[in-house]
Amino acid sequence: MSNEELLRRYQSGGGRLAAARAEGLAVVPALHTAVLTCMDSRIDVFALFGMALGEVHVLRNAGGVVTDDVVRSLTISQRKLLTRDVLLVQHSDCGLATFTDDDFSEELAEEVGMRPPWRTHAFADPVVNVRRGMARLRHDPFLRPGTVVRGFVLDIEQFTLDEVFVEHAGAPLARTTGTDRQHGPAERRRSGQAWELQPDRAATSTASTS
Repeated sequence: MSNEELLRRYQSGGGRLAAARAEGLAVVPALHTAVLTCMDSRIDVFALFGMALGEVHVLRNAGGVVTDDVVRSLTISQRKLLTRDVLLVQHSDCGLATFTDDDFSEELAEEVGMRPPWRTHAFADPVVNVRRGMARLRHDPFLRPGTVVRGFVLDIEQFTLDEVFVEHAGAPLARTTGTDRQHGPAERRRSGQAWELQPDRAATSTASTS
């Protein structure tokens, strides 16, 4: 898809349609939530979560990783636009799992004669990477105290979500418990405190959500 094609679509009515859909919407997201996910063009974040325009802030980058710039955007989102919760979603078979930082930097150095000043934030396991991103956000001093951070890995073929939990030191890294298959909604509601990650507590498993 070329730039010219996108501009043609804008001129043929895209701009008018966007204006009509945004009419009357507040600047502050209605659900006071920010979603961080990968730039993968197959992921329709609004369809995935049944969201409407004006409900959330959507941040996207390669891999959906927590970077300094993501923290910058989330801090502005919270401090100036009143969001509170953060939803972090990475996915299976991500391109960032197919190379390493060093490999990519070396490829660029061979082609252009220098290494980039930035990191790719490549990772091998999205579960581990989501957990690390959640831990960073939960301890970031610039985000609002009590920010609820939840993390998921999206199966890019089935479009099901596995929730990832940050665990206490020494606990198993992760395990899929099949919570949705073993327990009904009432029991999940009774154990709801485990789903909200507070700064002073964490749960010890991943739960499959379809």
